[in-house]
Amino acid sequence: MGAKKRPIAVWVISCLFIVVGLVGLVHHFPQHLVFHRDDIWIELTELLALVAGVFMLLGHNWARWLALAWMAFHVAISWPVVRLVVIHTLILAAIAWLLFRRDARGYFTTPP
Repeated sequence: MGAKKRPIAVWVISCLFIVVGLVGLVHHFPQHLVFHRDDIWIELTELLALVAGVFMLLGHNWARWLALAWMAFHVAISWPVVRLVVIHTLILAAIAWLLFRRDARGYFTTPP
């Protein structure tokens, strides 16, 4: 049985989530040398982006939902800055459209 073909859009979005997660973890880490109570939440959100990216590459359906939830969370925390809400909403819509197209649906619905 052959390996399922990963759509290029899934590959690109997965890699973007991996990069965002890694860069966020590395970028924010020095700030956490003096621990603050909210620091764990920042690192957790970056870790979730990394996890979503890795597992989307592996074809896990829950990972694309995690990626959408992660982006929706960014829409929510952008409030009340209208410009950020609009930008994050457009990115969320683009990611949702790409991850739920027919080729992506087929990739995520077949067992990994």
